[in-house]
Amino acid sequence: METERVTRRLAAIFAADMVGYSRLMAADEEGTIARQKTHRRELIDPKIAEHGGRIVKLMGDGMLVEFASVVDAVRCGVEVQQAMAKREETVAEEQRIRYRIGINLGDIVIDGDDILGDGVNVAARLEALADQGGIAISRAARDQVRDKLDFPLEDMGEHQVKNIDRPVHVFRVGLEGKMDSPKAVAEGPAAKDAIPVPADRPAIAVLAFENMSGDPEQEYFADGIAEDIITALSKFREFIVIARNSSFTYKGSAVDIKRVAEELGVRYVLEGSVRKAGGRVRITGQLIDARNGAHIWAERYDRGLDDIFAVQDEITQSIVGAIAPGIVSAEIQTAQRKDAGQLGAWDCVMRAHALTMQFAQEYVAEAGRLLAQAIELDPENVTALSELAFIQHLEGVWGWSDSPMDSMVRLEELARKAVAIDDRDASAHVALAIAEVFTGQHDKAQHRLERAIHLNPSLAWAHGYLGVVHSFSAEPEAADSCMETTIRLSPHDPLLVIWYAAPAWGALCTERFEDAVAHAKKAVSHNPDFPDTFIILASACGHTGRIDEAKAALEQFQQHLPGLTVNDPRLIRPFKRPEDQERFLDGLRKAGLPE
Repeated sequence: METERVTRRLAAIFAADMVGYSRLMAADEEGTIARQKTHRRELIDPKIAEHGGRIVKLMGDGMLVEFASVVDAVRCGVEVQQAMAKREETVAEEQRIRYRIGINLGDIVIDGDDILGDGVNVAARLEALADQGGIAISRAARDQVRDKLDFPLEDMGEHQVKNIDRPVHVFRVGLEGKMDSPKAVAEGPAAKDAIPVPADRPAIAVLAFENMSGDPEQEYFADGIAEDIITALSKFREFIVIARNSSFTYKGSAVDIKRVAEELGVRYVLEGSVRKAGGRVRITGQLIDARNGAHIWAERYDRGLDDIFAVQDEITQSIVGAIAPGIVSAEIQTAQRKDAGQLGAWDCVMRAHALTMQFAQEYVAEAGRLLAQAIELDPENVTALSELAFIQHLEGVWGWSDSPMDSMVRLEELARKAVAIDDRDASAHVALAIAEVFTGQHDKAQHRLERAIHLNPSLAWAHGYLGVVHSFSAEPEAADSCMETTIRLSPHDPLLVIWYAAPAWGALCTERFEDAVAHAKKAVSHNPDFPDTFIILASACGHTGRIDEAKAALEQFQQHLPGLTVNDPRLIRPFKRPEDQERFLDGLRKAGLPE
């Protein structure tokens, strides 16, 4: 019996889906339907027709579209997303209609008016991986558009997705780019044409560093520094980083920071210079808040050039390590100036972050409420989920919730959800690693933290918690190496108290009690509000016979956690070896803690 011949063709497949459709419908069913129909009638359907697309089918809150050209499909997607951002900008953030768009170039099977096959399935998976209001495309699609359209493409790496045997290599289309030529961008459009940037994340542009060496051959070194900074910053999922092909268009001309920010749609601009003379190099950099012209950070680096690539890596890491916390600090100040009714998801996360770093029960509880509000506004906000997971960790360890055990379970649930939403978010993996080490899975936690560092080598949080895992595993040399890197990356980090305390735990494990005392005292002097510093000091002093000091430290700890006994579950710490937990408790017995 002859089988029916299957008709196939190569096509660009465009899959779109509304973000938070069920939540929007529950809040305002009639209003959401009316606005969705208006957007389709006035914007989406006309744009699809303009670029030669064919709407294959509608699926409730989504659609599947076929294009003959990938360039037309991506151009259509960008124009739709940019226009949607403008159309919805006056709507309250939690009520805005946003779409995710996925675009693939692939082989499809024709079934009447419908299209089927892997090419369609991949487009659907790409749509799920796109940012809210953003576009994700496959490698095949990227290869067709990268030399034909002038906007940035961010490599998001390979993703293993449901029902697709092979990993899918994903690229994010930067909506902050332009449709016109590089020359036109350099000359700059009017301010009214500024590219809209999603309101929930700050954007930064890194300008080409000025070569002040008087030697045109050194241009490559100045460009290399700026390019490396762009690459390193792009690993932070909290920021939008403008791609080189947009920010470098201002190279060689006098720069007006405010104008650059308007044209690229950014809040922050980094500029710098490089001067080489003989065997030395001087690099300066400054980070500017374009909204008010304030200098958030500025630094100068003088280095020898024995190994030019090592110097380039060191300077890049130092600058990125300073910039990331600087942006967070500026965003926190902005959020704190807003009225409670004005807070969007990002503002809630920033306020919560500042409160969490106080390490006090009432502040941590308020941070939890703000993060829950952020997640209600944006259920797939990975940053909010990771931060809330960390809060559950603090409340569970110190018994600050009604059920510490439930808090630890919630920690893992939130962290796993964050990783599931964005497997390339390094902070989400750190949160899940904390859950793993506190459930006795030290090796698994170590591997996960190593993956987080691979995803974002500049993330101090990942290096720091890798050091914590090594400390509780009685591996002090590995822990010290991690902490050295952590502190170099972020020397003013609010989590420094944890990085100072971790070596004290490691010293307890290896019976270096005097070292444990010294490390614990350093942690206490840095931040006397962090409870664990006192309990480490109490145990270490108990082992060294400094009973008066041990009792005083124990009393300080009991102010945070009253009613303690030796068998209290609030004293369980993630030691890999049971004998290390017993040694810790024995020190507290010597300090006078009752059974």
